[in-house]
Amino acid sequence: MTKPNIPVEKNQLIEVTFEDLTHDGAGVAKISGYPLFVPRALPGETGKIKVVKTKKNFGYGRLLEITEESQDRAEPPCPIFERCGGCQLQHLSYEGQLKQKEKYVREVLARIGGLTQVKVHPTIGMDEPWRYRNKAQVPVGEDRGKIIAGFYAERSHRIVDMPSCAIQHELNDDVVQVVKKIAKKYGIRGYDDEKHKGTLRHIVSRHGKTTDELMVVLVTKGKELPNKKNIIEDIRNELPNVKSIVQNMNPKRTNVIFGDKTEVLWGTEVIHDYIGNIKFAISARSFYQVNPVQTKVLYEKALEYADLSGSETVIDAYCGIGTISLFLAKQAKKVLGVEIVPEAISDAKKNAKLNGIENVDFAVGEAEKVMPWWYAQGVRPEVVVVDPPRKGCDESLLETMVNMNPERIVYVSCNPSTLARDLKYLQANGYETKEVQPVDMFPQTNHVECVSQIVLKEEAGTQ
Repeated sequence: MTKPNIPVEKNQLIEVTFEDLTHDGAGVAKISGYPLFVPRALPGETGKIKVVKTKKNFGYGRLLEITEESQDRAEPPCPIFERCGGCQLQHLSYEGQLKQKEKYVREVLARIGGLTQVKVHPTIGMDEPWRYRNKAQVPVGEDRGKIIAGFYAERSHRIVDMPSCAIQHELNDDVVQVVKKIAKKYGIRGYDDEKHKGTLRHIVSRHGKTTDELMVVLVTKGKELPNKKNIIEDIRNELPNVKSIVQNMNPKRTNVIFGDKTEVLWGTEVIHDYIGNIKFAISARSFYQVNPVQTKVLYEKALEYADLSGSETVIDAYCGIGTISLFLAKQAKKVLGVEIVPEAISDAKKNAKLNGIENVDFAVGEAEKVMPWWYAQGVRPEVVVVDPPRKGCDESLLETMVNMNPERIVYVSCNPSTLARDLKYLQANGYETKEVQPVDMFPQTNHVECVSQIVLKEEAGTQ
């Protein structure tokens, strides 16, 4: 077996020019066509690197010095940016981030979907791309006997203790620091995931942007929480916005944050927030978008692409707690939402009731099974909206959508790669992607959300 011809060696020091950025924010330099991925480097920069790892088709390097800097380089405001794995792009100017995300979407659509002619709009960014997250989920551990809480270092399970986070709402920062202080006061041990010992596993904070209400969730290894009464009193004294204090118990050896059992220790079971004029009740485990400002932008674009006149029946697959469904219901004749998670459907029904919206029905189940049943009952949707998880739509769901023959499909995606794959399928089965709008839901990170407008080919020419 011939040894692959790799033009660099581990520990070699070389000067390189960076040509591109990977989807996770590493600079790309090429030596005789062999790509090296180097974190914190930007396209157009020249620098000295040390080769730290080589594989058959690519390698990794560490940036030692920048000899020629990109005009898009920015000074990260976060003191732990270099160590924390939460953000990838703070060293790139915000304008540069938006351009990079548009470029990435365009390239992925072409490479995976063969969609070279589709119009990709410039990424819609935020006026204030900091302090936008309404939810913190922070692992808790110990370092030399001292309780720590923060995000994991990149590609590791080592907690980087975090005094504050530049993309979290300030009140979420307050919650983490207050709970850490209280845990220290009462000798509450942080969790050791290797030994499966300790009491406090995660601190979860949820904030209603429009209501300013706070929920504090203490995720513990078991039911036991020493000094529970005092802890509740101290949290209430330190955090005047708190409306709900919740304990979730997760006794399993797992990376999953929440366990099955949740108990309200004090206050209400939910807090509330608004997106536009629609009110949402948010419980400890509800799925709710973490950037409410951009969620409104995203959903308004989805509504625009749905092009509703008031006479349509709309199916919302992967409807979650009904966020998009309720937006659609304001302009549609009827909306049918389907979601596999029973708790989410329970929340969706409550949210419809909360807003007095009656032209929605929600069903629990797999969309690819529920939708054919609806079709057999005579449901003929003019519009189907999908907002799947990162893995995209199952092919059986895409097939079901095509068989239902809606005039328009609106595809909301958090992963351009699976979006491109699914658009390719729809393109081959009677549909045309008219345009794709990237929306920056997660500034300073490598993630980008997209909304796609898809129409039946026979009516594509008349649009």
